[in-house]
Amino acid sequence: MTRRAADPALAADTHVDRFSVPVETRAPGGSTNAYVVGTGETLLVDPAARTDTLDTVVREKVADHVAVTHAHPDHVGAVADYAAETGATVWARRGYEDRFADATGVEPDRTFGPGDRVGPATVLDLPGHAPDGVGFETGNGVVCGDVAVAEGSVVVAAPEGDMRAYLTALRRLHARDPPALFPGHGPRIDDPRATCARLIAHRLDRERSVLAAVDAGASDLDAVLDHAYEKDLAGVRDLARATVRAHVEKSARERRVRWDPEAESIAPVAHEGE
Repeated sequence: MTRRAADPALAADTHVDRFSVPVETRAPGGSTNAYVVGTGETLLVDPAARTDTLDTVVREKVADHVAVTHAHPDHVGAVADYAAETGATVWARRGYEDRFADATGVEPDRTFGPGDRVGPATVLDLPGHAPDGVGFETGNGVVCGDVAVAEGSVVVAAPEGDMRAYLTALRRLHARDPPALFPGHGPRIDDPRATCARLIAHRLDRERSVLAAVDAGASDLDAVLDHAYEKDLAGVRDLARATVRAHVEKSARERRVRWDPEAESIAPVAHEGE
């Protein structure tokens, strides 16, 4: 397989250092990954909370920029502290400045959009898990937030999560074929295309289960959930239910089911001739 040619603007030797930060999160492992990208000019991504190690690294490398892959609570907890201590430029996704400020307590200094440079990295559009989702691309790979994980799957929780956008984000990463993915939770991903293909296949399998449940007579989210999931959902049923809703909303936009969001009722679409 021929790997996609790297963007010539991306330095192939850009360092991406990962720091696991214990934080209140529903993700397995109970931690979020913060990243320090670059050496001469540095970008601190997703400082979820303060740790002694991260304090030392930020102090030694003196972060020039601070940004997040998305403004979920388990990714933003130390943005204000590190921005204040380093004098770093604080960035937010354009159009989501209020969301960023509400989550972090900091008004951004600058904004970015897909394709813009933020210090040593280039911004990729990766919504779906969150509407403001982005990745930060370097020659060594993409800091991708909660778009991908090495094992398991990603929650796409409606009404905020958008399943169509999420699948597009995965396909975009698959097509770019970066050297590695640096996810928001868990270890580095050294097989990005295989991981993206696995996550896409998982979501499409789940979609088929959801549609089969509706065809079999399930008429609300809980009934679809019980039909579509065969595993124990203790402790995560709310997340699974929200993800089922995201699948239903996608299918409704594609006119494969009828969905009433107020009543949370679902019905199959009658086929011509029925």
